[in-house]
Amino acid sequence: MAHRYFPHTPDDIKEMLGKCGVETLDDLYADVPDSLRLKRDYDLPTQMSESQVREYFTDLAEMNRPLTCFAGAGFYDHYTPAVIQAILSRSEFLTAYTPYQPEVSQGTLQYIFEYQTMMSELTGLPVSNASMYDGSTAVAEAMMMCVAAGRKKNRVLVSATLNPIYREVTDTYAGYHGVTIETIPESGGVTDLEALRSMLEGASDIAGVILPTPNYYGILEDYTGVADMVHAAKALLVMTAPASALGYIRNPGEWGADIAAGEAQSLGMPLSFGGPGLGYMCCTKALMRKLPGRIVGATTDPSGQRVFVLTLQAREQHIRRDKATSNICSNQGLMALYAAVYLSLMGPQGLREVNTLSASGAHYLADRLVETGAFELKYPGKPFLNEFVLRYKGDTSLKDFMEVSAASGCLAGVCIAEDELLVCVTENRTKEEMDRYVWRADTFSKAQTPLFTPEGEKTF
Repeated sequence: MAHRYFPHTPDDIKEMLGKCGVETLDDLYADVPDSLRLKRDYDLPTQMSESQVREYFTDLAEMNRPLTCFAGAGFYDHYTPAVIQAILSRSEFLTAYTPYQPEVSQGTLQYIFEYQTMMSELTGLPVSNASMYDGSTAVAEAMMMCVAAGRKKNRVLVSATLNPIYREVTDTYAGYHGVTIETIPESGGVTDLEALRSMLEGASDIAGVILPTPNYYGILEDYTGVADMVHAAKALLVMTAPASALGYIRNPGEWGADIAAGEAQSLGMPLSFGGPGLGYMCCTKALMRKLPGRIVGATTDPSGQRVFVLTLQAREQHIRRDKATSNICSNQGLMALYAAVYLSLMGPQGLREVNTLSASGAHYLADRLVETGAFELKYPGKPFLNEFVLRYKGDTSLKDFMEVSAASGCLAGVCIAEDELLVCVTENRTKEEMDRYVWRADTFSKAQTPLFTPEGEKTF
């Protein structure tokens, strides 16, 4: 055979061509214009041995420059316990697919059930699905839930302090479903609650309100009385937060929210150059049947043993497509397992410790950076957890500082404006790394010339 990995023999191919009523493989492409057909060999490298392939990809990997990460903006560099990867790599989980047949899918159903239970505890809401693609689609689906529950209502109010990624995806969903999105203005880095009150007064077509905590700037917003205000307008309240933070701060259920939706990547999932993530969504019992995806429940079999079943199945694979609320891929089941293992390992005390370390590190770094004179807090006096916004005051540009930092092995944060930097600290960052960041900022801001020479980079 010409290709050892192709299973079809020449006789197999001849038989299949005969069934198609043609003589050669080229005959299958007779409708393709000759000018569009490739008449040369593929531009592929020659074959390699296994050791050569390994060496080739090792060389590619070594071209990556690992950076000490002080960036956040919705995705966080938390520690990943080694045991998680060991559990996920077990064959019963690695090959798990959608549990269409509960009698042979008890392992998959159990971990989904455990995930739902722990997410309900985190958010303070009684019902959880399993699960969404990522935080942005989860928030967008929450917006659609508000509209579905509101029947003829088609307006949703979204805080200006929401993560821009979430807002963009929500706007995309809304644009194709006839939903009007309006922005609640911000004031001093937080949602303008008086403006929200004015927008709600006398309105009869508002289906929901979406608020973040912490918000995009890392600030912990105070939503005292907001749930009563929203419910008085007969609208639903959606709150979003990084999942890890919910083990430390006041959760959506305690604020009186109807729906909690957001990104769960912070539950120990590695950044992995951009994914995968995990969108979580929880709600009140009254909204259970509007929840997209699937819900696993527990019952007993004829022998009295505890078993798990798909209680609600709103995926388009399970019911009529026009009645389905969403289409959730099986990969998200694997990420739900990831979150379940992480949460079971950390427990409430572990989550508190992760957030305590992150918060103390963030406040230490913020104070030290302000002391250099190179930065100032954009929102002084506002409470934050592990993320904060700095305004750059150096003579050179913030872009130059970011480039020099990256050249010396540090991702200094996320530029959210020409002179504004969003900085994040997690439990992974050491005091030495933070002190080096401070020294780098102090040295760069006082330099007479940009430090782009090899000699200059070495000093960093």
